[in-house]
Amino acid sequence: MGHGEGIGNLVAQTIARCANDHHDIDRIAIELMPPQSQIPTVMSQSGPFAVRLALFYSAMFAAFGTQLPFFPVWLKAIGIDAAWIGIINALPAIARFTTLPYATSLAERHHAIRGAIIAAAIATAVGFAVVGTQHQPLSLFLAYAVTCVLWTPTIPLTDAYALRGVVRYGLNYGPLRLWGSAAFALGALVCGFLVDTIAARQLIWVIVALAVIAALVSFLLRPLDDVRRKTAVAGSGKALMRDPSFLAIIVSAALIQGSHVAYNTFASISWQAHGLGGLTIAVLWTIGVLAEILVFALSPRFSLHPSLLMVIGGVGAVVRWVITALEPSVPLLCIVQLGHGLTFALTTVGTMNLLVQHVPSHQIARGQGYSAAVGGLLSAATSIASGMIYARIGEGVYYVMAAMAGVGAILIWSARQRLIAHPHSEASGG
Repeated sequence: MGHGEGIGNLVAQTIARCANDHHDIDRIAIELMPPQSQIPTVMSQSGPFAVRLALFYSAMFAAFGTQLPFFPVWLKAIGIDAAWIGIINALPAIARFTTLPYATSLAERHHAIRGAIIAAAIATAVGFAVVGTQHQPLSLFLAYAVTCVLWTPTIPLTDAYALRGVVRYGLNYGPLRLWGSAAFALGALVCGFLVDTIAARQLIWVIVALAVIAALVSFLLRPLDDVRRKTAVAGSGKALMRDPSFLAIIVSAALIQGSHVAYNTFASISWQAHGLGGLTIAVLWTIGVLAEILVFALSPRFSLHPSLLMVIGGVGAVVRWVITALEPSVPLLCIVQLGHGLTFALTTVGTMNLLVQHVPSHQIARGQGYSAAVGGLLSAATSIASGMIYARIGEGVYYVMAAMAGVGAILIWSARQRLIAHPHSEASGG
């Protein structure tokens, strides 16, 4: 096992998973923020809150950015086979659609979001330390399962805390969240230099160290006033799940975003096996992150209907995965990595805007929950299947991912006319 694997996976998992966990909360932020308001920057009058939150975002995403790519490399280094790697890597997605909604709901109900963030950050550091002592597949699976239950609520809880700050202090969510993305890219490049000097079997302790730092920084988060907002509860969530347009949105998004699973898990391992060094792999992932940031930055200028943005993202994913399956040269890989701006970011922008348009305001949280559950379920199943497929046919797994993205693009294309003609859910009553 070469050390270069670590860095590749570092950026891979960082970028794509970040998307899965955050595209829903970004949409909430868009809805909450008045579009014409003049919002101060991070260093303005609400500086203490904003700066401390930015520090925690940076520490948290540096830790997660290291875990996402390094963890599969560590698993392989200690002798875990590809099939088990796929199963173990499915655990965060399983936690997202099972226990995570209950954890976030409990924190919200008791108005203890900041306290829950601190508890989750501490539990994450402890959990990964325990995982590091396990080297047998079954015991490692069980330890990581418990860790994922404790760890996965951290990001949505932090985003919820940030959104309360947006309302309380009149901040802009984007500049706050940007520090997390910056930590991704910086962490990837730094690890590109370090990975060749770190024994692969010791990578878990890098993850633990950064998780400890994030736990310590969490204590800096400022308490927020208890803002209890009145929320309309009229309407039935079951009506959303009977709406074919809503189902088309969340299933298409799950298929296109889920097609990144094999890439997130095995791209770095595969590239390292083909002789690419850690820094080269880091640069490849960083190109994808930069493309993602660029698309998000330009998204307010997009004039196409959101359903067409999703179609473009799905078609882009088909092209991207087919080329990746052909084991292209490094220069061509650099170009292909720019496609991340389409396959992930553009799909996310389209999905967020469609949900904002289509789901009635009194059911927006419920709609997000359904979307997260479908995405988590499909990602978990895809992670397990991709591990088994990769073990058999290697890069051929990307053809399966291309087919998956293609189905998502076809599904949202077939629903586009209805989405354009009827931008509101039937559940809204008009």
